[in-house]
Amino acid sequence: MSAIRPPRRPLPVIGWREWVSLPDLGIAWIHAKVDTGARSSAIHAFDVEPFDAPDGRRLVRFKVHPIQRTTRETVEVVAEVKDERWVKSTSGHRDCRIVVEAHVALGGDQWPIELTLARRDVMGFRMLLGRQAIRGRFFVNPGRSHRSGLPEGQRRASKRPRPTP
Repeated sequence: MSAIRPPRRPLPVIGWREWVSLPDLGIAWIHAKVDTGARSSAIHAFDVEPFDAPDGRRLVRFKVHPIQRTTRETVEVVAEVKDERWVKSTSGHRDCRIVVEAHVALGGDQWPIELTLARRDVMGFRMLLGRQAIRGRFFVNPGRSHRSGLPEGQRRASKRPRPTP
């Protein structure tokens, strides 16, 4: 006789892009591309300066522009270095990136993920949420966006032209 397993709850569905929060890094909201083709998650970081803390821990200081297509807002971050890894980009270029760990909040849940620090100035999104970060937590609907909602104060842009007064 086999053991009866409780039914698994269906996984929540997210879209190909979502608003996420990174509270450990002081980032209230950042627009992330959900990328199941990317193994790891990445965040746009510049002025990256690794250094040793007095207690011997390896830390990194870096800056983030969390809002796409603008440099108006800058968040300065200090985080512990978890690792340094070689990462291959979609163009095939390999570079060594610093890895930090931070909690991500999405869809009412929060959990730790690894983030590689990378220059993403020319990319459409300042953050990639890779498959390791979402595995076993969500299904991704590539035809939808913002399934978990918009940040407070954000309005969904209408595709219809506004009437002129």
